Amino acid sequence: MRKYIAFFRLRFSMGLQYRAAALAGIVTQFVWGAMEILMFRAFYQADASAFPMTFQATCAYVWMQQAFLALFMAWMMENEIFDSIVNGNISYELCRPINVYNMWFSRSLANRLSKAVLRSMPILLAAVFLPAPYGLMPPVSLPAFLLFLITLFLGLGVTVAFCMLVYMVSFFTISSTGVRMVAVSVVEFLSGGVIPLPFFPDPVRQVMELLPFASMQNVPLRIYSGDLSGPPMRHAVFLQIFWLFALIALGRCLDVLAMKKITIQGG
Repeated sequence: MRKYIAFFRLRFSMGLQYRAAALAGIVTQFVWGAMEILMFRAFYQADASAFPMTFQATCAYVWMQQAFLALFMAWMMENEIFDSIVNGNISYELCRPINVYNMWFSRSLANRLSKAVLRSMPILLAAVFLPAPYGLMPPVSLPAFLLFLITLFLGLGVTVAFCMLVYMVSFFTISSTGVRMVAVSVVEFLSGGVIPLPFFPDPVRQVMELLPFASMQNVPLRIYSGDLSGPPMRHAVFLQIFWLFALIALGRCLDVLAMKKITIQGG
């Protein structure tokens, strides 16, 4: 375990060094969040009763999504891992007394957390000082905020576990590009990254909420905004825990298969 903690610490420290990239990301995400809110505002002005979330809750959803974008976006996978699979550098990792899955999982966690640490606070602080209802509202209660933090890390775990599946599937393909494009598109749409899940028709939403993608950003962001509470909230948290262990178990199975079939030419 200590060696994987060491990998986590090294990757986390490395991620904190990219401050210029973080500054560019802060500006981009703040502007993008403002554009989304103005777009939603136009729809709410047309007919606010047609939407399942209040406009203030939607604004909170958008700002929290932008602040913690690095935790949940599937397109933030590491090119270094894909390159090592394609060019054969994975052989160096196999020479170490480590498990590749565990190492990549810890690295991915650290990489996302370091980016979120650099970007989240400036965006949240700026959103808090915006006038109502466009700004970030406080959490509905202290218990809801604590549960938000718990589900935030559970959602991060589910996201990383899913990305690990993409890494492992890449062992069985000639090029990872197609797998990555499909995975990113599916996650963006089904996790609430493009449109919050409550905005979908009820029959579609009920199916989407059972999928692992809904256990990523959908749950913590809706808990913070007050849209998810009571029995549906408890059900969503249980689903997060289930999908976290299920995706990790599936990833480990693919890891075993990949290590048995891996072929490195040349050298």
